[in-house]
Amino acid sequence: MHLLYNIAIFFYTTALRLAAPFLSKARLMVNGWGKTWQTAPLEGSVVWFHVSSLGEFEQARPVIEALKASHPEYKIWLTFFSPSGYEVRHNYPLADRVTYLPMDSPLNARHLVSLINPSLVFFVKYDFWFNILGELGNRKVPTYIFSSIFRPSQYFFKPWGGWFLRRLGSFNHIFVQNDESLSLLKSHGISQCSKAGDTRFDRVWSIVYNAEGVPAVSDFLQGRKCVVCGSTWPPDEENLARFLATADNDICMVIAPHEVHESHILKIEQMFGKSTCVRLSSVGNHSVSSDCRVLIVDSIGLLSRIYRYGTVAYIGGGFGKGIHNTLEAIAYGLPVAFGPNYTKFQEAKDIIAVNGGISYCDYDTLHSWLTLMLCDPDSRNASAEACRKYVESNLGSTSQILKTIGL
Repeated sequence: MHLLYNIAIFFYTTALRLAAPFLSKARLMVNGWGKTWQTAPLEGSVVWFHVSSLGEFEQARPVIEALKASHPEYKIWLTFFSPSGYEVRHNYPLADRVTYLPMDSPLNARHLVSLINPSLVFFVKYDFWFNILGELGNRKVPTYIFSSIFRPSQYFFKPWGGWFLRRLGSFNHIFVQNDESLSLLKSHGISQCSKAGDTRFDRVWSIVYNAEGVPAVSDFLQGRKCVVCGSTWPPDEENLARFLATADNDICMVIAPHEVHESHILKIEQMFGKSTCVRLSSVGNHSVSSDCRVLIVDSIGLLSRIYRYGTVAYIGGGFGKGIHNTLEAIAYGLPVAFGPNYTKFQEAKDIIAVNGGISYCDYDTLHSWLTLMLCDPDSRNASAEACRKYVESNLGSTSQILKTIGL
């Protein structure tokens, strides 16, 4: 199986190099690998954090911040696999080095571990690179993974997955999000594990109390009830437009689409009616008419600060590969709605269970729920309180992780 893994890595690397002249994402990755090998080593004790992309970085962030606060002498080397993470956070100020992770060939693994020369390593959630893990194990570097989720359908637990399962023994400790993951690992002989929850709760709680507001959003709302719609895709937007067309005039929407390129923004304006829409970039340049009921966020990076203005929230992606981040919304005490593809996300299942939100398949269900939340303060307040209590009950993952490993 190790040989097959290395063959797969070889072909994946070759495919990316061949695609680089034609696909921007592949080009960024290939160019990024070269820059990694040109990066100067760090002196002193280095703690290496590896994340796949932006979402996993947000899980790593509270651990990095807590570690730097208690051990400022440690140097931080942060690696990303995906351009969608690296290109956004390559200037993260608490990291002394931010690079791409080259593909996990045996030679690359040896060279990368030698370059970084870590005293301690953290992987986040699910990005497993088995040659790197083997090299760290050979050098006896303490290695951990946190905020992980394991499911019976994963390749570790397939009849042919024994080699991958044994590789999990390379970790000194595995911190999982839920009891199901813990039971699954232990039933397969992985004993160096414990439940520590999801560090994103610590991160979103910090955002709630420290992030600045967005005055332009307040200017747009003019005291109206608001549905903040985060990371939406066309199927989400179609249902939202249908709802707003029949909703009371004191209800408005802030839509932060997953894709903010011009053609998508134009489609949203057409869907809702151009006269009812205003772009965030233009608010402040002129007064916003009360007839404008849709504020389109035509930039990235503001959504976590915008949820504070919501009455309820809608989380996009549920009619595609899966919903986007719900935690930022519920940390502000917003009841949430999302489409049917949510089962890979523990917090989404939990928030439904405590009546802090719903998943829907048909428009009528969404219409009924939004009408209830927006027009019945008692029902809305009950759901909002359930959201706040859920987030508060899940704080502390960061401190538990660092305490367990003695930092």
